[in-house]
Amino acid sequence: MANTVVITGATAGFGAACARRFGAAGWNLVLTGRRAERLEALKAELSPACAVHTVVLDVRDRAAVQAAVDALPAPFSTVHTLINNAGLALGLAPAQDCDLDEWDQMIDTNVKGFAYVARALLPKLIAVGEGTVVNLASVAAKWPYPGGNVYGATKAFVRQFSYNLRCDLVGTGVRVTSIEPGLAESEFSLVRFQGDAERAAKVYAGTEPLTPDDIAESIFWVATLPKHININCLEIMPTCQSWQPFHIHRREG
Repeated sequence: MANTVVITGATAGFGAACARRFGAAGWNLVLTGRRAERLEALKAELSPACAVHTVVLDVRDRAAVQAAVDALPAPFSTVHTLINNAGLALGLAPAQDCDLDEWDQMIDTNVKGFAYVARALLPKLIAVGEGTVVNLASVAAKWPYPGGNVYGATKAFVRQFSYNLRCDLVGTGVRVTSIEPGLAESEFSLVRFQGDAERAAKVYAGTEPLTPDDIAESIFWVATLPKHININCLEIMPTCQSWQPFHIHRREG
């Protein structure tokens, strides 16, 4: 029987790339997202090469998350891997000028939604006795930048949540990895800038960023390592990206 992977936020970016990578390897796919038409298009693309079950789901809805997990039909109900990917960034304003609605949406999705999905699926993973939870964090979990305020804080939660899950799951055979990409070209910036394609394109101008396929390949590697190996954290940057010296504000005169 093929292994089953649950992928949240599967309608674009890293999630869609993971669906294609795991599907190409013959895994059963449980794909969730908020956009039904994209889920169905992805299912049509990937079937019949692999079995696909789609669920229209907003991870912020705790009851809906649990209901979706409880209703998984065979052969999808035996889950081997979770790719906890649904998340977003909104805005780049400094904290003092922020939109609190954007903060709420990031916290509700990137923190609470992550926790809801993990909690709902952990019993299934533990019942199998092996498998992997892959949580999508970001280099922003560790490295601050202007305007990253709450987004970076939510990704720091994802990293620390992953580490604490490792402690709770020791002895169960279930592995946990925090995947932390740097500059990666997807719909991320388009969402962050409320659909402003020109502004989003400037983020990647003159660079060779990571692609969703790069991240999907890294996640597939993590999930298919021998079961005695756990990658705690994998931070990935494109070669063109690095760090700068600390910013120092100097008084004039």
